[in-house]
Amino acid sequence: MLRYFPQVNVAYAHRKRDYFIAAFTFVCVAVCLISDANASLEKQNALGVCGWVFLIGWLLGENREIRMQVAIAVIFATIGEHFASPFMGGYTYRFENVPAYVPPGHGMVYLTAVALGRSGLFLRYAREIATFVVLVCGAWSIWGISGYSKQGDSVGALLFCVFLGYLFKGRSPMVYLAAFFITTWLELIGTAVGTWVWAAIDPVLGLPQGNPPSGVAAWYCLVDAVAMGGAAPVLKGAKNVRDWLKSGKSRKSAYQGAGNE
Repeated sequence: MLRYFPQVNVAYAHRKRDYFIAAFTFVCVAVCLISDANASLEKQNALGVCGWVFLIGWLLGENREIRMQVAIAVIFATIGEHFASPFMGGYTYRFENVPAYVPPGHGMVYLTAVALGRSGLFLRYAREIATFVVLVCGAWSIWGISGYSKQGDSVGALLFCVFLGYLFKGRSPMVYLAAFFITTWLELIGTAVGTWVWAAIDPVLGLPQGNPPSGVAAWYCLVDAVAMGGAAPVLKGAKNVRDWLKSGKSRKSAYQGAGNE
């Protein structure tokens, strides 16, 4: 079950950059969502510009693979946002749109999950943190289906089970573990201030869901899995295309040289 968890009794290095990324994102998420609660569409767009500037700035210090992962996460999540919100109505933003800060926001959320997942703190205390997350999210899910909560949350309980699958069967459990913290943080703030609201009944399953669903981190883990799984093939494909173009230019030069002779 813990096959892909980091080894115990190992001294893992602490990189300040990883903690700075996480702290920066947690603070920016709170500021952005609270600011957007009563903001105009113009201010919402300005927040989007700031989001892109911050994301690009942080990516300058990452390698090509992480940059590609973030790019895939942004593209996949943005498509998912447009499908799940305006089209399906699973949740609704204030202006019934997908705010301009959401695409870069997904990039920052993913980068934060990666940064925390590779940090010395998470690697050293992986099992303890996983136990805490399972207990907290499990209790939240049970509360949602107990009948005592204000809004039923059967969908949240199902998503919690999916999240457990990512955490204990996925190849990158530390990223999924870290994703729980940043995604739960942003979902609790966003729904609390009214930046968006989840539908009381899931439009696909027809089951009650919380605002937010208790296992909502599972949706973000899907984005993470697609990003991590897709980066290497895309980079390899891009390299093959570059090599093919270079070989084509070389052949063209050779033909021209032969013709001149």
